[in-house]
Amino acid sequence: MSEERRPDRAESPDRAESPDRAESPDRAESPDRARDLTDDDRYLGSQDLTHWYGPVGRGVARVAQRVGRAIGAQPALLIGLVVGLGLAVALTLVFAQIYDAITDDDGVAGFDLPLLHWAVAHRTPVLDVVITGYTDIGGVYGMPIIAVAIAVWLSLHRRSWTPAILIAAAGGGSLLMTIVGKGLFGRTRPPLRFAVPPYEHSPSFPSGHSLNAFVVAGIVAYLLILRQRSTRIRVLTVTVAAVFALTIGLSRVFLGHHWFTDVLGAWVLGAAWLSLVITVHRLYLTARYAGARDGPPQPRLPIDRARPSSAF
Repeated sequence: MSEERRPDRAESPDRAESPDRAESPDRAESPDRARDLTDDDRYLGSQDLTHWYGPVGRGVARVAQRVGRAIGAQPALLIGLVVGLGLAVALTLVFAQIYDAITDDDGVAGFDLPLLHWAVAHRTPVLDVVITGYTDIGGVYGMPIIAVAIAVWLSLHRRSWTPAILIAAAGGGSLLMTIVGKGLFGRTRPPLRFAVPPYEHSPSFPSGHSLNAFVVAGIVAYLLILRQRSTRIRVLTVTVAAVFALTIGLSRVFLGHHWFTDVLGAWVLGAAWLSLVITVHRLYLTARYAGARDGPPQPRLPIDRARPSSAF
C-alpha cells in the first residue's frame, strides 16, 4: 500500500471555508432574502410596515396581535375598518364645528369668491368641454367603475382579497363621509349663473368628487407602491395619484360646481380617512405575522424598538 500522504480534507483549498464562502450573499440573511419569506405587502421599500416605534403605535400593535391570535388577521382587518369608519364619521362631525368657526369669521372662505371669479374669467368653450369630461372621471359613475376595475385586477393578480377589501372600505367610507357631511352642512353651491352645465343641486360641502378621488387614488397608489421595488417608480406612482386627486378638486371650482373651501375640506377629510385605512392595514399585517390564526408562522415582530421621536 502506498504511503503517499493525501492532502487533509480539512485543509483542502476547495473545501476550506473562505471568508467569501462564509459570507456568501446568497446565504446571508439580507433584507431581500427575508422579504422573499414573507408577504410582499409587509414592506414599503426598505421599511417593514409591521415595525412600530412609538408608544402609541406599540400599544395599538399589541392589541392587534391579541385580536389576530383570537379571531384571525382577516376578521381583525374588517373590525379595524369598521372602527376606523366610525372614527371617520366622528371626524366629520368635529370638522363641521371647526368649519363653522372659520367660515363665520370669513377666514378661509374669503378665498371662495375671488377664485370663482378668476375661474369664470378664464373659461373658454373648448376648455369647458374638456374639463367637464375630466371631472366626470371622478363622478358618481366614473370613480366607482375605476375603483371596481382596479380592485378586481389587483385581487386576481395577487390572489388575495385584501386589495378589494381596502379599496371597497376606502371608497365606501369616503362616500359615507360625503353623505354625512352634506347632510350636516347643507351649504348652498355657487350661483348657477357662475356654473357650467350640467348643473348640480345637492348640498355643496364637502365636494364628493374631490373626497372620493383623493381617497380612491390614494389607496390605489398605496397598494401599488407596496410591490414596486424602484424608488423612482414609487415616487412617480404617488405623484400621478396626487395630481389626479388635486386636479379633480380644482376642476370642481373651475366649473363653478363648488366653492374652494368645499374642495379644501374634502381633501382634509380624505387625507384623514386614507391615513386611518392605511394604519388599519398595517395593524392587519402586524397581526398576521405575529401568530394570527390565519397568518403564516413567523417570529415575533420587533414592535418594541424605541424611537422617541415618533408616536407610531
